[in-house]
Amino acid sequence: MTAQRTFWTLVISAAAILAVTMGIRQSMGLFVSPLNTSTRLGIVTVSFAMAIAQFAWGAAQPLFGMLADRVGSFKVIVLGTVLLAAGLAITPFMDSAFGLVFAVGILSAVGAGAGSFSILIGAAAQRLPAERRSTAAGFINAGGSMGQFIFAPLTQALIHTFNWVIALFALAATSLTAILLALPLRENKGVAEKRAVAQAEGITLGQQLSLAFKDRSYICLNIGFLTCGFHIAFLVTHLPGEVSLCSLSASVGAASLAIIGLANVIGSIGAGWLGQTRRMKMILFWMYGSRAVAIAIYLLAPKTELTFYIFAAVLGLTWLATVPPTAGLVGKLFGPRYLATLFGFTLFSHQIGGFFGAWLGGITLVQTGSYEWMWYADIVLACIAALVNLPIRESHPNLSLSKQLTHESSIQSNE
Repeated sequence: MTAQRTFWTLVISAAAILAVTMGIRQSMGLFVSPLNTSTRLGIVTVSFAMAIAQFAWGAAQPLFGMLADRVGSFKVIVLGTVLLAAGLAITPFMDSAFGLVFAVGILSAVGAGAGSFSILIGAAAQRLPAERRSTAAGFINAGGSMGQFIFAPLTQALIHTFNWVIALFALAATSLTAILLALPLRENKGVAEKRAVAQAEGITLGQQLSLAFKDRSYICLNIGFLTCGFHIAFLVTHLPGEVSLCSLSASVGAASLAIIGLANVIGSIGAGWLGQTRRMKMILFWMYGSRAVAIAIYLLAPKTELTFYIFAAVLGLTWLATVPPTAGLVGKLFGPRYLATLFGFTLFSHQIGGFFGAWLGGITLVQTGSYEWMWYADIVLACIAALVNLPIRESHPNLSLSKQLTHESSIQSNE
């Protein structure tokens, strides 16, 4: 198989899996109102279950990353797919706070985490040369955004045409397709032997983690990504509620989520491409800064359908386009060997922010009757995220490939 064919086989497979897992996960906000009405548990309880899902999805990343570094990504994806399908399928039968947290907040979220960024980008990075990883990460990330574009209106149509229960069953069945999509990620004998040799020689995972968590650049990257998680989880969970407060149709919320996903396809591919020639920390700085400006303009604008669609398109350009430069920075700092684990911890920090974004959104709505204070918090945190990336150490990408490979090799050897 030629190098070009190998590249596209890996990228398309990983992007398609992410389209399924992220498309389903990013559409769960459409079930907040139906779950609240059906279970009568209250918006705070439902928001808490969604917040736990944000946290559990993030916590699963480093754990599954460690497992993937040991047994390979394919087995991890199969396990996660089964958990995701099971969690979605049992959600309609949960009528208690504990049951809802277990089904939505833990089982389905953990399952989605096994087929997410850290495992998929890590799997591709270990099989691709250094100069192609940023582009690959951009295309893989775009798959998740395309999934949101497809699944948000599709889920809303299923809820409207049938009911929310049928919609969840349909999503559960659809999630199982990730197993077939993961077949190209199975390891051949040569890849498995290389991983076994790498595990036996050089720096250990424990040593690498110790170095990473003492590294100021890695800490700064995690802080920035934490604030990003707050922003995204708040929006994906409560944007449909914001639309409802503005007396607009539920279809506007679904369409806005879809527009975010479509715009992020462009943003993700663009971020991956820019990462080859620009410092990734500066890409992140401008992305986070633009969010603060976009939210401020949204607060001043009239709340019409067109406002939501424009707002969604602008946000979508940076939505999860932060993933390729963030993963790229982790790879630059520490090499690809433990990328699934190290980026998994970075995603965990993202989801700690996500927990508070989803949960506090519900509390703010109950306490104040609007999301106004959440928007203000979003602006402040976006500014913090932009600034905290500036101290990260990063060489200019115009360094020769030989220097990059030499640096990467020295990281992977036992220091």
